[in-house]
Amino acid sequence: MRVLFDCRYVRTERHDGISRFSAELVARLGQRAAVTMLVHDPAQLAMLPDLPHVLGPSPTGPLEPLATWRMRHVDVDVVYSPMQTIGSLGRRTALVTTVHDLIYYRHPMPPRDLPAPVRALWRLYHLSYGPQRLLLRGADATVVVSETTAQLVREHHLTSKPIHVVRNAADALGEPVTHTAPPTRRLVYMGSFMPYKGVDTLVRMAALLPDHELHLLSRMPAGEEARLRAIAPDARIVVHDGVTDAEYAEALRSATALVHASHDEGFGIPLLESMALGVPVVASDIPIFREVAGDAGVYAPVGDAQGFADAVLRLEGEWAARSAASRAQAATFSWDASADALHAALEATVAARRV
Repeated sequence: MRVLFDCRYVRTERHDGISRFSAELVARLGQRAAVTMLVHDPAQLAMLPDLPHVLGPSPTGPLEPLATWRMRHVDVDVVYSPMQTIGSLGRRTALVTTVHDLIYYRHPMPPRDLPAPVRALWRLYHLSYGPQRLLLRGADATVVVSETTAQLVREHHLTSKPIHVVRNAADALGEPVTHTAPPTRRLVYMGSFMPYKGVDTLVRMAALLPDHELHLLSRMPAGEEARLRAIAPDARIVVHDGVTDAEYAEALRSATALVHASHDEGFGIPLLESMALGVPVVASDIPIFREVAGDAGVYAPVGDAQGFADAVLRLEGEWAARSAASRAQAATFSWDASADALHAALEATVAARRV
């Protein structure tokens, strides 16, 4: 099977979620099939495996609806994209695209780092499910990263084509912790500060736990620290404003738990990263977090600061058991298993198109 793998969303310096998803899967798929990578910037190759590649158009260019037609000179059986926005007009090969989540239909604020015209199109795109249905129905099959997203795609009737689950995974941050009780009363948050992430709930939680520190690891937008401190002036908050991978791992290893109060998520990579180290998670009780953390997680209602505080205190009384359960749950996710699932999905799509 010959695959053109769309790697145009790979970053040139440090991976974000979709960039890492692309890089990890293309490396492993290249061990299972004849893969050619599609990039739009040669600098992306520094973040990718040593596989054949071709240069193509930018994924945010005005001719993106014709992307697969413009790559018709590449002799492959199937094109796979880790996004759903690749154009299918005029295509001559099988096409499989990806839906990570449907968050922005409920929370339509686009990422701040996108150019203004792209942000405007983002808002327009998420005004209705129509554009997404059009894109997904232009492909032969859809990949989703979780059973939760698969269910949402079905509920909203976004496609009648096959849906394949290719789960996200997480890179190892080191050996699991060996302690059997929390070494500190630090609580760690890793994630953005967009409103749906629920960081306000974590700050209010911290005010209810005066013996605990809430460590906010991610880079913070201007003015956000002052806003959060005003919500709960008595909360013990430590703002890191960005950390290296080594600093992230050390923060987790020294923590009681990773805490995450998001209202919606596409997956939950930080939960997996923490659990793989044997550090339990306290998370909002939403379907995707239940899918990722399973019975190892401790849950609180969305937006309930007191519920989160109670969950942290409950966790401390059963920390050793939660730590062991967290390692076992995290071990059920791997990039190799995800690559196997993607390979099977692409093979099924190619076979169905030949019938």
